[in-house]
Amino acid sequence: MNGIDMTEAERPHVIRHARGKRPEFYDTPGLDQAMSMIMVLANEMSVLRDRLDSAERAAKAAGLDLAAGIEALELDQAALEEREERRQDFLRRLFYLQLKDADEAAQAQTAEGFTATIEEIALQD
Repeated sequence: MNGIDMTEAERPHVIRHARGKRPEFYDTPGLDQAMSMIMVLANEMSVLRDRLDSAERAAKAAGLDLAAGIEALELDQAALEEREERRQDFLRRLFYLQLKDADEAAQAQTAEGFTATIEEIALQD
């Protein structure tokens, strides 16, 4: 290790967002976000298929019955936690745009704005 390499757990958590307005390609609200999610899923599926193909080829070359080994596998707690961490990372990437929009909306809200909204509602019939 060269001193610069860090595991994911050692890196500080930094929320990174692109600045500025995102380009919109579809008139229907939410369709751009849905397409982004679909593309993330397509990318994940492509990588998964390549990795599975590689594993099957490596196992076959070694004379292993990979399918039977997978069916018989029992995971320990550490493996289950690692899978859950990977799943959560995937969901963060999948819902990136929705999380970014929610974060931007939360930052835009202020106590003054909340009070003004309440006062506006109170003045209505």
